[in-house]
Amino acid sequence: MPNNDMQYYLRRQEEGLSNIQSKIASQKRIRELRDDPLAASHAVRYESYLARLERFEKNTLYAKDHYTEVDSYLRESNDILQRIRELSVQGATGTYTKEDLKYMAVEVNELLKELVSLSNAVGSDGKQLFAGDKAVTEPFRIVEGTVPGGGESMVVRVEYRGAGSERKTEITDQIYTDLDIGGGEAFWAEKMQIYSTLDATNYRVPGDSSIYVDGYEIPVTVGDTVQAIAAKINDSSAPVKAYIDPETKGLALEGTNAHLIRLDDRQGSRVLQDLGIISANSDPGAPNWHPSARVSGGSAFDMVIRLRDALFRGDSDFVGSQGIGGMDLALTNIQSRITVNGSRQERVEQTWERLNQEIPNVTAALSREAGLDFATAATDLSMMQFAHKAALQAAAKILPSTLLDFLR
Repeated sequence: MPNNDMQYYLRRQEEGLSNIQSKIASQKRIRELRDDPLAASHAVRYESYLARLERFEKNTLYAKDHYTEVDSYLRESNDILQRIRELSVQGATGTYTKEDLKYMAVEVNELLKELVSLSNAVGSDGKQLFAGDKAVTEPFRIVEGTVPGGGESMVVRVEYRGAGSERKTEITDQIYTDLDIGGGEAFWAEKMQIYSTLDATNYRVPGDSSIYVDGYEIPVTVGDTVQAIAAKINDSSAPVKAYIDPETKGLALEGTNAHLIRLDDRQGSRVLQDLGIISANSDPGAPNWHPSARVSGGSAFDMVIRLRDALFRGDSDFVGSQGIGGMDLALTNIQSRITVNGSRQERVEQTWERLNQEIPNVTAALSREAGLDFATAATDLSMMQFAHKAALQAAAKILPSTLLDFLR
């Protein structure tokens, strides 16, 4: 009986020593819910919130780096457009010979190639900067050929191959920021206009569905007229104005700023196709206009090509009017995109600073609830080790150590 009692209490002391050593090793005073149920429930919430804050901090850091890269390429593109505009101003003075204008055109052609290269820039993470979520697809492709007055290997057009939806990242709870500026926004010049030539007076939507305008989903219901569809587009957040063309009685769309309008029907639906705006296209994001639709509004590359061709022709009047005008449109748009990108960058920097103030506060609250007081823990450990050692010494004297002790 003395042996059993001594073994029981020694095991309890060893369990206590093990518990406090585990707490010191884990730096937490709560190992199980029963240790402190109320503090444990608070600690779980703090840990969950802290994990989210740390994820948001990483998201804001990624966004900051992404915006910095985008800003660098946009500014380089702006510098190239500025140089092309300087050449157009020189070419419009009428003081240069046609041969001089051809030399300017050759330089403009090389600057155009560099501008396309910048539009297809790849970020440090290996993804296209101006292609949205189509991260491995170049948004623009050069088509080379011959130009009257110029040599071979001239850029005759730059094809837009499309871009996916803009990526977003969560920077606080349920608050997102747009990461991307698509190639159809950054490298455009004119406001787009799309006119359907199909009379939609008697058109009615055959069933509930949706259309997508610049990535915004717009629901349409059975029986909607073309007027109702135009009103829904105008009520949406898409930067597009819709109205009915008084001549063709068809749907007409016009961008409120310089960008490529992206349109698509929801899978299984044909609303925009039936209205003569788009045709079936297996590559969403790329221009997919209906063959009968009238489309206007060019990119920055179109403006540069038009200017270069005028320089090759020696047409200084065109260079001084439409040439310079087109470059001004392209410069205005890209400078506005630089401003948008800078505003986003400023926002995430402010968010990052706030997160870096909030994370230490939540960490301190978690430490108060579940953290271990090392001074107290070390003192308790020393006391328990001393008591355990004393118990062992007492047991050695009290308990018989050999069989001869029972024979005396």
